[in-house]
Amino acid sequence: MLTILQNTRFDFMGKRRPFYFVSAAIILAGIVSIIAHGGLRLGIDFAGGRLIEYRLSQELPIGELRDAVSRAGFAQAELQRVRGTAQFLVRIPGGAEAETRGGEATPSTLIRRALEQGRPGLTAELLREESIGAKVGKEIRSQAFWAILIAMGLILIYIGLRFEFWFGVGGVLALAHDVLITLGILSLLNREITMTVVAALLTIVGFSINDTIVVYDRVREQMVKLRRESFESVLNISVNQTLSRTVITSFTVLLTSVMLLLLGGEVIRDFALAMTVGVLTGTYSSIFIASAAVLDLRRKGQAKAAA
Repeated sequence: MLTILQNTRFDFMGKRRPFYFVSAAIILAGIVSIIAHGGLRLGIDFAGGRLIEYRLSQELPIGELRDAVSRAGFAQAELQRVRGTAQFLVRIPGGAEAETRGGEATPSTLIRRALEQGRPGLTAELLREESIGAKVGKEIRSQAFWAILIAMGLILIYIGLRFEFWFGVGGVLALAHDVLITLGILSLLNREITMTVVAALLTIVGFSINDTIVVYDRVREQMVKLRRESFESVLNISVNQTLSRTVITSFTVLLTSVMLLLLGGEVIRDFALAMTVGVLTGTYSSIFIASAAVLDLRRKGQAKAAA
């Protein structure tokens, strides 16, 4: 792979328009999916509610599980099987959580009784139970949004000071591109947005900007060495020179995230999925979007200044 990626001369800047179109199409598909689902599918971390996980001594049809949960008084609950096991999750929205009967039993106990009723020999082992109030969920949602926004703002300031202002704007646009595509794909797959997903998004922001800064640093070096070359040519040369490093680094991270996705279990699956999508998107944006955005932004800025 090292030999293949050495001395490449791809015209990334000249072919940037089709890549803009591909990115816009994926982002648009994600936005349509989010609108169709009535917004992002928020986990109990953000929406509030209760999450209960059971392990059954034998597998039951999903319809029978649904009937048992409804009999327990939680008709609006969502059910999700854990693939390849007799485990399943019950998500009870904050506003739909039924009160315990006479204060004698918790929701997990009521559901367990409904599952075991009329099924001799069946046992439902409670693996975990988490509960978050709607008010707390709203605060966590707000904090997560500001965490991502502040991280991008600080990155814009840092790159703008270290390089040029347009480099900072291009880098942040590439990061916004990565976050939007990741959220859109999670929506298309109907996955929940939880705190672990937000952690993955912040990790993606750090990973993606690291790759982008490597490219920008090479651009700054080449601008000094190749003063007679056009800015577009310098960008092309720099992206080609860092291409091998970008692909190999991303590939090693991708291997780890894919292993987590395949073998990490249900608890970490959303994090691993977001990381896998984010690594692919971050690599794509570092090569095809970040530098191309700087080229177009810089040209527009210079044209305005000249006018």
